Amino acid sequence: MKIIFMGTPDFSVPCLKQIIEDGHEVIGVFTQPDRPKGRGKKFTPPPVKEIATQYNIPVFQPEKIREEESVKKIKELGPDCIVVVAFGQILPKSILETPHFGCINVHASLLPKYRGAAPINWAIINGEKISGVTTMYMDEGLDTGDMILKKEVPIDDKIAGDFYDELSIEGAKLLKETLVLIEKKCAPREKQIHEESNYASILDKNTGKIDWKNTAEDIYNLIRGLNPWPVAYTTYNGQKMKIWKAKVLQENCNETLGKIIKVSQEGLSIATKEKILLIEEIQFPNSKRMTVDAYLRGHAIEKDIILGE
Repeated sequence: MKIIFMGTPDFSVPCLKQIIEDGHEVIGVFTQPDRPKGRGKKFTPPPVKEIATQYNIPVFQPEKIREEESVKKIKELGPDCIVVVAFGQILPKSILETPHFGCINVHASLLPKYRGAAPINWAIINGEKISGVTTMYMDEGLDTGDMILKKEVPIDDKIAGDFYDELSIEGAKLLKETLVLIEKKCAPREKQIHEESNYASILDKNTGKIDWKNTAEDIYNLIRGLNPWPVAYTTYNGQKMKIWKAKVLQENCNETLGKIIKVSQEGLSIATKEKILLIEEIQFPNSKRMTVDAYLRGHAIEKDIILGE
């Protein structure tokens, strides 16, 4: 098939590579414009653009895909199918209706649950045990189109970054299977039950603020769900302390919520609404991420301090 691919971050890369390896003709790649990145604010191309360039595929980077010039270019290219994977823009009806086989999206959740920008993070934050990927026909809504295929993937105790990588690979496999069915004109089509949907809102740095009135399990899930970005945090003596790694201890205590009840090489034991949270890896401003044990070799952390105050 002649395919236009739309995607931006590294999550999209395995899908683009899969399409190329399967022998489809990628006639154009649409991705977000280069953005300033890092401390030097150097303009950096999206990962998808880098792959497209390696394969000499024409790249288009419109600020808004719905602009007349972009719509015209897509119609001129004449795709059989448009594949969208974490592109970052909503397609207008004029584009959705262009390809003969429609616009196909790979979404990192088991729809209709976790529509929106951060499905991987929120599945972990909310304590889900299983998530996965879904392919679907796109419509004008936000992740509301008819579903094609699904693949369940266990979350277990994974952090968001690792699960992100895993789902990007599983998404490529599911896309391969989906495109075979579409080309044979026998792809299934299942409507979403909209009443069962929820919205995975975009993350920001404030999402990571820990509320010590929550259970140790809830806080543990927040820490995993926000690793590697934006990272869960609290304050210690008024200083921001990022928390990279923790675990739940199967014991309770009646101390003030957020109180450091023990400081040891294993970590910081913190009182929560239910059970104790053991903080294992931390990071203070202008310092590297490190284990509590390593931090204690050069710094002091006091017992009985209330975190978050």
